[in-house]
Amino acid sequence: MARILAIANQKGGVGKTTTAVNLAAALATTPRRVLLVDLDPQGNATMASGVDKRELEASMCEVLLAEATADAAIVTTPEGYDLLPTNIDLTAAEIRLMDESQREQRLKNALDTVRDRYDYILIDCPPSLSLLTLNALAAADGVIVPMQCEYFALEGLSALVNTINALKQKLNPALEISGIVRTMYDVRNNLASAVSNELTEHFGDKVFRSIVPRNVRLAEAPSHGRSIIGYDRASRGGIAYLGLAGEIVRGEKKLAKEAAR
Repeated sequence: MARILAIANQKGGVGKTTTAVNLAAALATTPRRVLLVDLDPQGNATMASGVDKRELEASMCEVLLAEATADAAIVTTPEGYDLLPTNIDLTAAEIRLMDESQREQRLKNALDTVRDRYDYILIDCPPSLSLLTLNALAAADGVIVPMQCEYFALEGLSALVNTINALKQKLNPALEISGIVRTMYDVRNNLASAVSNELTEHFGDKVFRSIVPRNVRLAEAPSHGRSIIGYDRASRGGIAYLGLAGEIVRGEKKLAKEAAR
């Protein structure tokens, strides 16, 4: 049964979609069966996966409104992982869900129908604590937090930790931070090093060792509808996400062994 991981941070511009797409592609090379869920109405993860968001027969909008099954909306990407795509229609779905009962559980219920088919389900969340993000956190086993090593990012991380703790009590007792990914890292920046050290001091082994650098190839890949793995896996960005995938797989194996004792 799939491990469901939400890629979330309430602060925008920290590399959530970049991490979601490239981690999905990297995990698919391990090889693992991977489903990427695009839960951001901008549809950037959909486009970066080589799927045109303007030509969808079914999307996350219909899935959340129970007008289509998850299975009917899933498409296979050129890089070997499956995708639950989205587009701007998802904004309308969120508004319509506001008055519905069990509205925070819609995504969980949809994913339960396909969960047995995958090893990992990754959810690309919007950059806010919206109903869509609540759906992702209610469905997830863990949260991967991409963050830049800068002062305001620490404040955003603190807010996310408080949100997760609140949701553990009300919606999802099993929810936890699976790991923190340092993104857009510039080794020449003294502040980045200082924040990175502070992160490691406070969160210990929750901070992934793999660090995603600022990398031109990473920025170029989405414009070609490719992940960095398909575009230039030998680049520094490609190596970083392959390393991150390896850390996640090893971590899951360790958890499985501990659970079997």
